[in-house]
Amino acid sequence: MKHSYFAIILLILLGTFSTNAQQDPQYTQYMYNTEVVNPAYAGSRDALSIGFLGRTQWVSFDGAPKTGTITLNTPIGSMDNMGLGLAIVHDRIGPGDESNINVDYSYSINTSDDSELSFGIKAGLDILNVDYTRLNIADQNDPRFQNSIDNKLQPQIGAGIYYNTQKFYAGLSVPNFLTTQHFDESSLTNTQSSAVAAERLHYFLIAGYVFEISDNLKFKPATLVKAVSGSPLQWDASANFLINDKFTVGAAYRWSAAISAMLGFQASDEFFIGFGYDYQSTDIEKYSDGSYELMLRYEVFKKPERVLTPRFF
Repeated sequence: MKHSYFAIILLILLGTFSTNAQQDPQYTQYMYNTEVVNPAYAGSRDALSIGFLGRTQWVSFDGAPKTGTITLNTPIGSMDNMGLGLAIVHDRIGPGDESNINVDYSYSINTSDDSELSFGIKAGLDILNVDYTRLNIADQNDPRFQNSIDNKLQPQIGAGIYYNTQKFYAGLSVPNFLTTQHFDESSLTNTQSSAVAAERLHYFLIAGYVFEISDNLKFKPATLVKAVSGSPLQWDASANFLINDKFTVGAAYRWSAAISAMLGFQASDEFFIGFGYDYQSTDIEKYSDGSYELMLRYEVFKKPERVLTPRFF
């Protein structure tokens, strides 16, 4: 019961945050894509877990974001108290393509018979390309748009902590501590250099709790809070039902941005498929046909107890 009270209080407190803007990348099914933002999640599913998530945002809107992620993680070590993972994210917005490739490592400590606290680090590279030929430029000879950015490399280092039981989880993370500059005004004009595009620190706070309503029905509220220096907070809240350990039905709300619907199907012990749809609650919905996500997860080498009682996160 103490976990239940703690979960409810934490979810209410997180719900007091609000936002008016988005920081990319963004996911509706964030509860199934945790490794991307928190390296401490690696290995927590007690299986070799391979995931893919593709997102098309603001369909029919020119230059709208398109995001693809691939994750792989597994427990390692003789006591399975360590995790190793790989996370690849490719994001396209307008003329820019950005790819992140990170290796994740986690170390877990058992805090009770059914709970553990994990610490994680991630390290990798950010690869940026900007192709100005994708823009509709009035003056094709404009010197400010002659030199595209090709494969600019930046290092990434991040960390996170993650606590979970069979019913509750919470995590705090910073995927990248390095505030690197993509380009500056000197690349566009002859004035003194000052940054106009840079990576800023992103702080992620996640939490969720699974309520067993009956033998065949589970209910999971979850939330994600994302903070970026100089930008408003982003707050997502979701509610999912798991029916007969097979079908997932849920809805989500992104503060001042979107209302979402989610469906999922556990096709076998190894394979899960999920679908998400966003209806924008802003004026951008007038010019787009919503946002769509497809999520696939394949898991092998599961522990026997995980097959009998599949985790809902």
